[in-house]
Amino acid sequence: MQPSAVASAPLKAAASRDSLLKPELDDQFGVRGRFEKIIRDAQDAICRAIEEVDGTPFHEDRWEREGGGGGISRVLQNGKVWEKAGVNVSVVYGTMPVEAYRAAAGRDLSGVDKDSRIPFFAAGISSVMHPHNPHAPTMHFNYRYFETEDWNGIPGQWWFGGGTDITPSYVVPEDMQHFHGTLRRVCDAHDPAFYPRFKKWCDDYFCIRHRGETRGLGGIFFDDLNDRPKDQLLDFARDALAAVTEAYVPIIVKHKDDAFTDKQREWQQIRRGRYVEFNLVYDRGTTFGLKTGGRTESILMSLPVTATWLYDYHPEAGTPEAELLDCTRNPRDWA
Repeated sequence: MQPSAVASAPLKAAASRDSLLKPELDDQFGVRGRFEKIIRDAQDAICRAIEEVDGTPFHEDRWEREGGGGGISRVLQNGKVWEKAGVNVSVVYGTMPVEAYRAAAGRDLSGVDKDSRIPFFAAGISSVMHPHNPHAPTMHFNYRYFETEDWNGIPGQWWFGGGTDITPSYVVPEDMQHFHGTLRRVCDAHDPAFYPRFKKWCDDYFCIRHRGETRGLGGIFFDDLNDRPKDQLLDFARDALAAVTEAYVPIIVKHKDDAFTDKQREWQQIRRGRYVEFNLVYDRGTTFGLKTGGRTESILMSLPVTATWLYDYHPEAGTPEAELLDCTRNPRDWA
């Protein structure tokens, strides 16, 4: 899910004030204000780390949503290491249609007036990074906080969601152990039950069901999480974001200059096609953003610049390509 893509009205240049919240909602000591600070700080830190490796600056767009809030989209395209890398932040609020709420919450609202509008607040950070080199993996992360107010007899609700996952074209066990191990350490510091639960949730969610394979090699994912105090989940989201650079950047540095063949590049393009299929067919955040008339460039920032769909392609048995495919059909325990 990508709440950073949420909007429901035309966009214009963002206001100059630092917070994306209007003054009466700018509760710097409450969950809304603190979460905004966490995701804004994470956007700055992660973009700096990526720029240090790539040597190319991010392009920034600031936008404001009429009706409440806005966002900051940062995209690096055709860099030295990454073909496309984006880190988007949004803090939006107001009302949303029933269809958008259904997409965001995954809840059945049959019988509810389809023209109703639900008061909501959503803040999040979303990122996808697609490197040039087939041996360097794609990575995605997204962390969000969502609230609704009492509406139509339905009590107001709140929840956290998100996660971090990796999508390589080739299997390097030690890289996957590093990535998953980093995420496990963060999870274990908060609750030893988190990693096994969120790892399985990730494998189940990022499944391309019409192909019977996962989008990548997993990580952690959770949604609609409100089973403990807000402060505890806020701290977990903060620590998970702080671990993104440690989990991902060393793998990129290791492989960004690896030699590769035309065949390996072709396989990367095929796997990117799978990435596109998942995001456009199954991802709740993409659906939510499009159903609310969101900012298209931010919603589709996750898509790669290039991808390929070869008809009825099957890798030869015993090849590295076949190994990756087997891992997507039979998820492994890496940590």
